[in-house]
Amino acid sequence: MGVMETTKMRVRTVARTASKSAAREARDEGAPLPIGQILPGDCVAAMRSLPDNSVDCVFADPPYNLQLGGDLNRPDGSQVDAVTDHWDQFDSFAAYDAFTRDWLTEARRVLKPDGALWVIGSYHNIFRVGSILQDLGFWILNDVVWRKTNPMPNFKGTRFTNAHETLIWASQGEKARYHFNYRAMKTLNDELQMRSDWSMPLCGGPERLKHDGHKAHPTQKPEALLYRVLLATTEKGDVVLDPFFGTGTTGAVAKRLGRQWIGCEREDFYRDIAISRIEKELPLDESALVTMHSAKGAPKVAFGVLVENGLIAPGTQIFDKRRRWIATVRADGSLVHEKQVGSIHGLGKDLQGAPSCNGWTFWHVEHNGDVKPIDAIRQLYLLSSED
Repeated sequence: MGVMETTKMRVRTVARTASKSAAREARDEGAPLPIGQILPGDCVAAMRSLPDNSVDCVFADPPYNLQLGGDLNRPDGSQVDAVTDHWDQFDSFAAYDAFTRDWLTEARRVLKPDGALWVIGSYHNIFRVGSILQDLGFWILNDVVWRKTNPMPNFKGTRFTNAHETLIWASQGEKARYHFNYRAMKTLNDELQMRSDWSMPLCGGPERLKHDGHKAHPTQKPEALLYRVLLATTEKGDVVLDPFFGTGTTGAVAKRLGRQWIGCEREDFYRDIAISRIEKELPLDESALVTMHSAKGAPKVAFGVLVENGLIAPGTQIFDKRRRWIATVRADGSLVHEKQVGSIHGLGKDLQGAPSCNGWTFWHVEHNGDVKPIDAIRQLYLLSSED
């Protein structure tokens, strides 16, 4: 190694050391957490400014390192709007691994002992990420498969259609405590245990953010996905950190569910869009945020899926056809009528004093000026999922 190369390495080492020292001093000063802020610049440097053990949950949607070779075209010759941005490109697997280890190390430091780590990825990166987070001491609790109901086809016909992505949910260690709102997840899933395969469509329709007629972000995640993650593993008031904030899906859903958020995003364009988006988001009413913590309609779609996708918003009042009973929808899909709480089926049964109840046809809602059974909203969701 030449003198010049050695000197450059020393300069880089000194610079990194100075950066870490400055971040450590900032943490030691006890500055308040930057709640509701998007920290600019590199996510690793941004996280170094946060105190140890200061956040309850980290949700990370890091670059996938897709390794795309050339343009991707449809059979008609048109070009597919794929991920070709510079932030997803790395010189080698070694470079990607070093980057992954750096941000995961900071995530581990800022997480509370009972905090949760969520990472989403595809086959391009998730196995490398999983190996590194295990090396760092995280303990994998579940791998969750997000099965896309409307995936992009494999236009070349050379492989299976990539119809899913994988989420890793991990705690701080094998013996670490962690939060899991089991009852809320069961209620969200029509009184069935929530499984680790989640079917929901890609982000689309009015939820898909656009700029000059094009997607504002190529990999915008559906809000329903974040809704389920945050409802499952955080509580009202918890601090959620997203190191790869993008256009702010995590912040928007966190605000809606009464969670606090911090973002890291180096792209000015995405930060501007995220801020504008989150400013428009309204938090749920306090009563709608309450979820069930104690103790079968159509099998394909649970009532909670309609709630997390925004087709029936928490706080909505639904009623039986004769309007004898009015119930309020809560964040986990449970219903409350005066002091009685239950699922769409259970509460309907209890109110009627009946042995059973099909909540899908019993409960009605006002939709676009008409009164419809909530089953009609379920059918709208099924149709949209097929698009």
